[in-house]
Amino acid sequence: VEKWAREKGIDEVHGPLGFCDVDKEGMLVEGFEENDMFITLYNHPYYAVHMVNLGFEKDVDWVEYQLTVPEAVNEKVTRINEIVLKRNKLTVLRFKKIKEITPYVPRIFEMIDQEYGHLYGTVPLTKAQVEWYYKSFFSFLNPDFIRVILDSDRKIAAFGVAVPSLAQAAKKNKGRLLPFGIFHMLRAIKKNDTLELFLVAVRSDLQGKGINAILMCEFTRTAIEYSMKYAETGPEL
Repeated sequence: VEKWAREKGIDEVHGPLGFCDVDKEGMLVEGFEENDMFITLYNHPYYAVHMVNLGFEKDVDWVEYQLTVPEAVNEKVTRINEIVLKRNKLTVLRFKKIKEITPYVPRIFEMIDQEYGHLYGTVPLTKAQVEWYYKSFFSFLNPDFIRVILDSDRKIAAFGVAVPSLAQAAKKNKGRLLPFGIFHMLRAIKKNDTLELFLVAVRSDLQGKGINAILMCEFTRTAIEYSMKYAETGPEL
């Protein structure tokens, strides 16, 4: 790879990265004894040592956290969220079926491009990518864990996507969906003690107003209804 890159006038190799920020990226350097998220990479400890021996050095860090789901949503937080919604004339949408989300999908991916665009390693999504990620990604989502917040003009102000953890199901079927892996995945979506937080975005003109807390409160409430104990954050830069 390095030889090919030099022939093309390139002087830097950078990764592991997917084709975009929705893909898996990074290399595990700590926490090998922990269960990984379904959407993140797992590798053996020697990988990082091998890369250092080849002359590479770390560029950035991502970190993940395990959160404990409380027994009840804090009433004070609920009251503050109601004030934020009213003050900014916002409406929270909840869904019963994945098909109900379809009309909002193009704008959700536009927001990913817009609000994630300045982050490390992020590149714009093509239309073909959006269609592919929607078909492969949204098909495994439980609509109870998707929230869209609209402003007074019915435009998306924020959205949040979480999913009951698929990590254990993926381990049971050794990463294969067929022939029986799909059943483990579907069972995990319906019954689980851990929630994985995938994507959250708040429109830039509304950031800093507590709207992200509304999304987290919504996820917490639903996690309690599902008798979940933990939540795993996605990799945070």
